Amino acid sequence: MRIPDTDDSLAFRTDYSDDAAWDIVCAAIRAPVDGFQANVTFVTDPALDGVDVAGLLDLLPSDLNRSFVFVLDAAALYDREHAVAVVDLREQRGRVFRVIPSEAWGVENNLSLGNMDFAEFADVGGADGVFRGFS
Repeated sequence: MRIPDTDDSLAFRTDYSDDAAWDIVCAAIRAPVDGFQANVTFVTDPALDGVDVAGLLDLLPSDLNRSFVFVLDAAALYDREHAVAVVDLREQRGRVFRVIPSEAWGVENNLSLGNMDFAEFADVGGADGVFRGFS
C-alpha cells in the first residue's frame, strides 16, 4: 500500500463493493459546511478490500506522522447516515468512533491542528458511538 505524500488527513477505502456509494460518501465528506471543509486525501487500494481496523493498523507504517485516520468501510457506505470510522493512532491506538460526513470537517480540522483530543469527540458520541456534532 502506498501512502500519498500529503499534509491532508487520510481516508482509507476498505470496501469496494459499491462505487456509487463510495462517491456519495466522499462528496459528503468534502462538502463545505458553513465555510469549513475537511482536508482529506482518499486512499484507494483494492488490496485493502475487506481489511478491518486492526488489519489496517498492521499495514500502516510505524513512522506515519498522523494522530488519526478515517476509514470508509462497508458500514460507512451502507449505513443510512454513512458514518465514517475515525481511528486513533496515538493515545489509544486502535480506538474507534464514527462521525457523520457533515461533521467530519470539525473532527479533521481540530484533530489535525491539535485543538482537541481524540477522546473529546469519541466520548460525546451517541449511544451508538456516532459523533453527530456538539449540542
